[in-house]
Amino acid sequence: MAENEVSPKDTIEKLLAGMTQHGASDMHIKVGYAPYYRLARTLRKLDVAAPPTAEFVEQMFFPMISESRREEYERDGSVDFSIHGRSGDRYRINLYRSTGVMNASVRRVQSRIPSFEDLNLPKIYSDTILKTNDGLVLVSGVTGSGKSSTLAALVQYINENRSCHIITVEDPIEYIFDPAKSIVSQREIGLDVPDFAGALRSVVRQDPDVILIGELRDKETMIAALQAAETGHLVLGSLHVADAQQTFARILEFFPRNEHVFVRSSLANSLRAIMCQRLVPGAEEGTQFPATEVLLKNATVREKIANEEDGDIPSIIAQSEQEGMRSFTTSLVELIESDTIHYDTAMEYAPNREGLASAVKGIKASGQSIIGGRR
Repeated sequence: MAENEVSPKDTIEKLLAGMTQHGASDMHIKVGYAPYYRLARTLRKLDVAAPPTAEFVEQMFFPMISESRREEYERDGSVDFSIHGRSGDRYRINLYRSTGVMNASVRRVQSRIPSFEDLNLPKIYSDTILKTNDGLVLVSGVTGSGKSSTLAALVQYINENRSCHIITVEDPIEYIFDPAKSIVSQREIGLDVPDFAGALRSVVRQDPDVILIGELRDKETMIAALQAAETGHLVLGSLHVADAQQTFARILEFFPRNEHVFVRSSLANSLRAIMCQRLVPGAEEGTQFPATEVLLKNATVREKIANEEDGDIPSIIAQSEQEGMRSFTTSLVELIESDTIHYDTAMEYAPNREGLASAVKGIKASGQSIIGGRR
């Protein structure tokens, strides 16, 4: 290496530090391209002397992982892991093979665990998790909607307000929890346990009160979550779907049709809440705010789940907001009324545009109707 060249190790450390410095949520490193940061949903190209070569990218990332994880990458074409940065933040890294060479996607996880207030989440989140001692609580949303941060806030709230044993199973570990009133045991796939199925088979023998499953990704993890929820544990998990109605559809996709009656019966008994979110660009450039939908189980919801009437879920939410449930429409209206987001932006993200337009018809701002344009 020439005297004036920067080493792969120094390069990746500088790039990671830059993510923290500039508040980037993600970074993309591709062979032959300049690195990109994602700032408030927009990719920004970095000014570098030369794009990295395939050899340089491997030299940046391979020293971070064990030999077994290298073998996993060679075998499967991808591998997930996380590291601590010098800033105190953690970085979740996915290495993946594309056109025969290594590329990387890096997600920054802030060192401080966010509160519900930090995440601009409604009070029903804290109220629900404080009152729920067992059963299944799901956080749903598309990729990049903040599910991991919300799960971390839920766990931390329990940690600070209850005396219990919390076990997390994550791939990889993102936030690190320090014990407050609770004991927190965090297990990472590939480091502490081979896979989710193995971790969940043994978790009930570790005397947990609360179990966090980072992602419910297949039949085995879903069965384990339902069984743990039905035996007196509080189980938290996430699903990559847009709303509460789709959450049921995704769960059922894990199972053959002849098992759906059993699964529905189990969900009807064990489900406590589904909390869905989507991030919406704020009125102030570079900001984002969550629009939320919350389904809480009551007698009507239980009956609908058991009787395959999931299509009624949106109307039940809309009719039950006095009980604490929330629709995306109500959430978007609140964001508009508080000048947090623009009306036309809300319309882009609204699952029911006619419903949103009707709900905000009477809203005025500075004597002007907001309908049809920005404030």
